[in-house]
Amino acid sequence: MNIIKLNAIDSTNSYLKNNAVKNNFESYTVVVAEKQTSGRGQLGAVWESDLGKNLTFSVLIKFLDLKITDQFYLSMAVALGVLAVLKKQYTTTFYIKWPNDILAENNKVAGILIENSIVGSFIKNSVIGIGLNVNQTNFSKNIEYVTSLKNISSSEINRDSLLIDIINSIEYFVEFVHKKKFLKLKEMYMEALYKYNLPAMFEDSNKEVFMGKIINISVEGQLVIELENEKTRKFNLKEIKFASR
Repeated sequence: MNIIKLNAIDSTNSYLKNNAVKNNFESYTVVVAEKQTSGRGQLGAVWESDLGKNLTFSVLIKFLDLKITDQFYLSMAVALGVLAVLKKQYTTTFYIKWPNDILAENNKVAGILIENSIVGSFIKNSVIGIGLNVNQTNFSKNIEYVTSLKNISSSEINRDSLLIDIINSIEYFVEFVHKKKFLKLKEMYMEALYKYNLPAMFEDSNKEVFMGKIINISVEGQLVIELENEKTRKFNLKEIKFASR
């Protein structure tokens, strides 16, 4: 594991993507920043983080034969890796909120952004960006349903040791991807999925609110919801959200 520490940068993901090839970085090279000036979430969302309070880092993982069609298994593995560490260290109930946010009870504590380099029909390497709220206790009023590990535990957390634990845990679960143990990965992911198989109110991209329950994740990573009439609908990222928690 090679860890590169930076004080401030636009994006740790961008740094790894721009330097991985030219510097021949090894797999599990990690770039961690005290502050990101342009930290990003899914589909261009902004990740806010106070200076020196949280973990904002990216991990490079190289692959030999991971098909593009299997990329969501990597997302599962990374989310499970972060989740496992938090579940081990805290008594709060943690979930994975599709596709790969980490919730503490009903509040977001971590977000994950994966960007892949593709050659033909295979993923050559992936840059995995993770933002984890650690010691920050106050958040913008514009952000709903957010918390931190310090808010949960009421104690200051050592970010360096937490980072090492998370990287080691991600490496453990990514081995399931390397070994093509996809069924086991999905089984663990579904067990940890927020609101899995429970009735909930959803809102689609047309602002239509409806009752349904999550019954599956498609091979492509789409959320599969069973409606009240027992028909199913599939949704991509940003096409659906929970109407209430």
